[in-house]
Amino acid sequence: MDGPRRFRPALAAWAAGGAGADEAAAVARELAGGVRTVVLVEGDSDQAALEALAARRGRDLDAEGVAVVPLGGATNIGRFLDVCGPSGLGLPLAGLCDIGEERHFRRHLERVGLASGPAHGGPEALGFHVCDADLEDELIRALGAEGVIQVIEAQGESRPFRTFRNQPAQRERPVEHQLRRFMGTHSGRKALYARALVAHLDLARVPRPLERLLAHV
Repeated sequence: MDGPRRFRPALAAWAAGGAGADEAAAVARELAGGVRTVVLVEGDSDQAALEALAARRGRDLDAEGVAVVPLGGATNIGRFLDVCGPSGLGLPLAGLCDIGEERHFRRHLERVGLASGPAHGGPEALGFHVCDADLEDELIRALGAEGVIQVIEAQGESRPFRTFRNQPAQRERPVEHQLRRFMGTHSGRKALYARALVAHLDLARVPRPLERLLAHV
């Protein structure tokens, strides 16, 4: 099913506003019938990790009508909820965010009428799961530092990582911190390692937010 693949850029263009927003909105509305659930995640690495885990579980999210949509940053959650939430397309929603953005997500969920207060079980009850501190941190803890270094070696990046670790600002920091920062040093590296780390995970040790999100959708 190519509906979710075409739906994602149309939804993003609609949420962004601007000259092409009306045309993008029309495309998103046309394709929304083939979308069962929209999963709002902060960035491309979150999308890569969720789709990689789904594949390991024998699932094809696109074929199931699950559109995993990167927000391009947590601050964009409000605009995406406006266009695909209750006042927009009215599609079922789920999501993933960093712990530092939980209040921001919660505020906008409440604003669009998706109750997420304590009496309703919080964001998790709505399918919005929170990483501590972020997805990279969750994956590093799940694999362990040595496991992540083995993945870096498999990617042929042992030398760049050694060079990074020897930078004055990094030398005294814990290896887990070095690994997390290394993954964000080049464009596309976070998504690359999100896929690679999930591929090497023991499926009994999948980070809870990622596992629960996949189970929800």
